[in-house]
Amino acid sequence: MPSLSVFGAQWGDEGKGKLIDLLAQDADCVVRYQGGANAGHTVVVGGEKYVLHLVPSGILHPGKLNVVGGGVALDPAKLLEEIEGLRARGVAVDGQNLRVSANAHVIFEHHRLIDQCAERWRGEGRIGTTGRGIGPCYADKAARTGLRLCDLLDPALGKTRLRAALAEKNALLVQVHKEAPLDLESQLDRYSALAESLRPHVADTGKEIRAAYARGKRILFEGAQGAMLDIDAGTYPFVTSSNTGPNGIAAGAGFPPRQLDRIVGIAKAYCTRVGEGPFPSEQKNPIGDRIRVAGNEYGATTGRPRRCGWFDAVAVRYALETAGADSWIMTNLDVLTGFDEIRAAVRYRKDGVETRDWPAHASSVESYEPVFESKPGWTEDITGVRRYEDLPAAARAYVEWIEREVAAPIGMLSVGPDRAQVISRGLEPW
Repeated sequence: MPSLSVFGAQWGDEGKGKLIDLLAQDADCVVRYQGGANAGHTVVVGGEKYVLHLVPSGILHPGKLNVVGGGVALDPAKLLEEIEGLRARGVAVDGQNLRVSANAHVIFEHHRLIDQCAERWRGEGRIGTTGRGIGPCYADKAARTGLRLCDLLDPALGKTRLRAALAEKNALLVQVHKEAPLDLESQLDRYSALAESLRPHVADTGKEIRAAYARGKRILFEGAQGAMLDIDAGTYPFVTSSNTGPNGIAAGAGFPPRQLDRIVGIAKAYCTRVGEGPFPSEQKNPIGDRIRVAGNEYGATTGRPRRCGWFDAVAVRYALETAGADSWIMTNLDVLTGFDEIRAAVRYRKDGVETRDWPAHASSVESYEPVFESKPGWTEDITGVRRYEDLPAAARAYVEWIEREVAAPIGMLSVGPDRAQVISRGLEPW
């Protein structure tokens, strides 16, 4: 299979980083096509922990082409900081193995300020943004007032467009949010310098990806966040500002949808969510606390404690169906070791009526209650297991139960944070 989409099938933080890193070993090109620096892929290699925010996971493998597509909301300062951090740890990053789309929209200081100020105004209606300016950047893109990386590489054009943008943004900052205005010249100098530092990486990345595919190269598209945070298919308005699954690839990477050959979802053996919004299977009790501690459930980017709960088969089935997934990978199975009973939400109930379908109107999700069923747990340490048949019988029973409930095959299992702690079930993504 020369092209593969790997996406999160829950609310993000599904352990995609490790699996994408593992799959990148057999890829020629790894592409990030949406989201911003609010995403964090955590990868453990030989005991060394790497947290990647904008740079694709293939950067940890020599000889791979890594692409930041035009659909990414690009914070150039964060990208350069990440590049320097990788270089300091001995990872080679240059204009040959990291390419950045000239059409990526740039996150400016005014985007971050407006993001943070707007969240304060919302009060109880806040949406749980990370305050990194991603939403306002995408809003300007849709309003056709944003600046792309290529604009900043043309000083005259960059100044003209930034002047027009700041005229509006400064009025908003001063009159509504009571913040100090931003100076045009200092902002232009700062962001032009950042763009110049990235110039060796800037390219027509869509053309390069299409050409690589035409030559038979393996292309891996890595999704950030998760399907339930998708701007269209997720729990709106408590979502991110981009299309997180394979539906974002065509626009965000410039890659024809008919040439996407395989789609694989990733979901934990339980569920987590960061920030506000509906979370039907959440456990606001010692069970949720226990899962959080066992799974080290704290944001890779923000450090925020994640909300934790049992597996939600209704949500994951919906995510896999809408993406057209061929199979999925279950991660963090080891975290459930030691529970006497392991539960999962297999249906929702409203007004006495039960359903296996995700509510058509996402805004009504909170009016549904989950219907749980359970299976016996196991006590054996499974972090060293590498063959499916060597898992405890109760662990295998849980996996096969969830597989039936979701109605999609589980091709691989993850039983620990290291890239080697993976069990194949004979359905490899490539």
